Amino acid sequence: MRTIIWLVLLFAVAVVAALVLGRNDGLASFYWNGWRLDVSLNLFLLVLVGTCFALVTAIQTLHSLTTLPERARAWRLAQRERTAQVALRESLAEFFGARYGRAQKAAQRALIIHQQTPELVQDPGFMALGHLLAASSAHRLQDRRRRDEQLLLALNLSKGNSATRPQEEGGLLLAAEWALDDRDAGRALELLADLNPGVARRTQALRLKLQATRLAKQALEALRTARLLAKHQGFSKVAAQGLLRSLAFEALDGARDADQLRSVWQQLDNVDRRDVVVAARAAQRAAVLGAPEDGRGWLRPFWDDIGDLAVDDRAVLAEALVPVLPGLGPEWLQRLESAVQRFPRDKYLAYALGAALAERQLWGKARMMLEQVCDDHSMPAAARRRSWLMLAQMAHEDGNQERRARCHEAAALVQ
Repeated sequence: MRTIIWLVLLFAVAVVAALVLGRNDGLASFYWNGWRLDVSLNLFLLVLVGTCFALVTAIQTLHSLTTLPERARAWRLAQRERTAQVALRESLAEFFGARYGRAQKAAQRALIIHQQTPELVQDPGFMALGHLLAASSAHRLQDRRRRDEQLLLALNLSKGNSATRPQEEGGLLLAAEWALDDRDAGRALELLADLNPGVARRTQALRLKLQATRLAKQALEALRTARLLAKHQGFSKVAAQGLLRSLAFEALDGARDADQLRSVWQQLDNVDRRDVVVAARAAQRAAVLGAPEDGRGWLRPFWDDIGDLAVDDRAVLAEALVPVLPGLGPEWLQRLESAVQRFPRDKYLAYALGAALAERQLWGKARMMLEQVCDDHSMPAAARRRSWLMLAQMAHEDGNQERRARCHEAAALVQ
C-alpha cells in the first residue's frame, strides 16, 4: 500500500513539473569579472534544489559523526536501564511465584546495576521499589535484619519527594503488615499513625489498623475502625454485623467494675446501643458486676418497643433480663405481663415473667410459669437450670425441704 502511494505521488510530481517547466523559456544569467553565463531557468532550479539537498545531507552526516560518542553512550545507558528493568520484573515474577530467594537476588542485581550507573542513580523511585521487593522477600524468608535494612533504605529514598510518595506509602503499609506478623501491635499502630489522613482511610490501612487494635486489646478503637470499614464496604453486611457485635462484646467484657462498664456503654456508638444483642450482653455483664439496675435501664427501650422485635431478638431480650431482676420494681411486672399477653405463645417471655414474679415473691403464679419452662426441653439448658433453682428457692421459703432437694437434683441433671 505504501509503495502505491509513493508511485502516485511521483506521477503527480512528474505531471506538475511537465506542466510548469515544459513551456518555461526563461534564462538565468550570471556575471563575473566581465564574463557572462546564460543557463536555462529550469536547469538552474534543478541545480539549486540538488545543491540544497546535497548540503543538507552533508550537514546531517557531519552531525551524525560528531554526535556518535554521545549516541553510543546513550545506547549503553539504555541497555543498562533495560537490563535493570528486566531484573526488577524477574524479581517481581519470582516473588509472586513464592521463590523468595531468587526474587531477592534479582532485586539486588537490579539495584547494583542502578548503583553502578551514575545516570540511573538519579531515579529514586526505581531504587525504592527494588529495596521494597528485596525487603518483602527477606520477610518471607524470616530474615528480619535484612528486611529492616532494605525497608529503611526504601523509606529514606522515597521520603520528602512527591514523585516517590506512592513508594513511601507502600513501604509504611508493608512495614505495618510485617509488624502484625511479628505480633508487635504497638509498632504497627505507630507506622499507621505516620500515614497521611487520606492514606489512613484506605481499606487496606483500615484493615491493618483493625488487626493492630484487636491485637493490642483496644476493643473500642477496633470497633470504630470496623465501623469505618463496614461503611467503605470492606465486609459483607452479615460479616460486618457479626464483627461489630463481637467487638462490642470484647469491649463490654473488658470492663472490670460497674463504673468502667458504664463508661464503655457510653462510648459505644448509638447504632451499637440500639442493637438488642449488644444491649443484652451489656445487661448480663452488669449483672455479673453487681449493677442490675443499669442493665435493666439499658434493656428498657427494647421492652417498650417489643412489638418491633423479631422472635430471636425477643428470646435474647428475655434471657438477658433474668440476671438483672434483683431489685426489680413493680412497673416491670406490668410491662412483662403486657408483652406476654401480646405474644402468648412466646415461651421466653413467659420465662422472664415467671422469674420476675419469683423476684417479687409472687410464688403461686411464678411456680406455675417456671414449671412450664422446666418441662420444656426445647428451652436452653441455662434457662431450665435457673428455673429449677428458683423453684428450689421457693420450696425453701415454704419450708418444703424435700421439694427443694428434688429441684436441686433436677437442676444438676439438666444438660
